Amino acid sequence: MTRLFSAFLIAAFGATGALPAQDPASIAGRASRLYRNLSSLRADFHQVIEDRMIGTHESRGELIQSGGAKLLMRFSDPKGDMIVLDGTHVWLYVPSTTPGQVIRMNIQHDPVYGPNVLARILDRPADRYQLEWLETTTIGGMVTDAVIFTPNVADPLFRKATIWFDREDGLPRRLQLDELTGVRRTLDLSRLRLNVATDERTFRFDVPSGVRVVVQ
Repeated sequence: MTRLFSAFLIAAFGATGALPAQDPASIAGRASRLYRNLSSLRADFHQVIEDRMIGTHESRGELIQSGGAKLLMRFSDPKGDMIVLDGTHVWLYVPSTTPGQVIRMNIQHDPVYGPNVLARILDRPADRYQLEWLETTTIGGMVTDAVIFTPNVADPLFRKATIWFDREDGLPRRLQLDELTGVRRTLDLSRLRLNVATDERTFRFDVPSGVRVVVQ
């Protein structure tokens, strides 16, 4: 997942981080209510993938979400890569690494958690996760509170997630996932636009000419 931040009091808290611990259940509950009530979300993203086997990789682009099952990640770097959730399938198109093919998967399998995991985590978070307040810090000059989400039941995708919530508007600005494989993924969201009218064609993936569809 991702919303706007307010100015951080560097003089008071920047050097020491000496803010009192916050209530993680209240922070997560507020974010859950706000997130569910959004009709759509647009944001720029910066993603960092840290893998001890293959190194660190960064990517950028725009994210557009409508509801819990429709989402587009359009990459500007690497340019042309795309992840689309159309409500029924996940389309994974990454010509930067696997040209000439697109992978199609059933959306209920949740195989590409990067785009949709935020909505999933914020669904009844207090019931489904152990919540722990981590820190107060600044992201993009705004005050955020970080909450660690540890699944109550083993999750096939990650062992824990950490989300930094904007203290002003209560919405996520950074999402960090620690996978079972040891990979860490961090997604920063900026320049948020909320409840912007979104054309349904945005979430339709048209297979480019000459591209093979691989069903998984």
